[in-house]
Amino acid sequence: MSEEPLDDLDRTIIYCLQEDARKTSASEIADKAGVSASTVRNRIRNLEEGGILTGYRPEVNYEAASYQLQTLIVCTAPIPDREALAQRALEVPGVVAVREVMTGTENVHVEAIGSDSDDLSRIGRDLDELGLEVVDEDLIRNEYERAFHGFDVDEL
Repeated sequence: MSEEPLDDLDRTIIYCLQEDARKTSASEIADKAGVSASTVRNRIRNLEEGGILTGYRPEVNYEAASYQLQTLIVCTAPIPDREALAQRALEVPGVVAVREVMTGTENVHVEAIGSDSDDLSRIGRDLDELGLEVVDEDLIRNEYERAFHGFDVDEL
């Protein structure tokens, strides 16, 4: 992880990539920031090497891909085992994301995708077999995301 604070150029790069990394080129970011495209590419490499930019993932419309059920499964894990169980939950077929929550008993949130209720039932059973106690299951209708405003230097 990088110990140096982010400057305005780093924040601009991160903000632009969060908005749409696939469609935003180094040249477009450079034009916005008033620097060269090679400077932007070097900064992106530095942000990746410093562990600040950790990946580029596509957004998937699961429903359009014939997986109409997206669910949030709220689980409880014993505190000493929480991290290991959360990582093991990612191995369950259908699980696409896992979040560890620092406080409370509902401390592991699992996002899973399925084509029918049988898929979701199997995922719940598999999580239970790992040692996670399933507390709640919520079907997700829509999800909305945006770039973090703290990286938008135009708004600071």
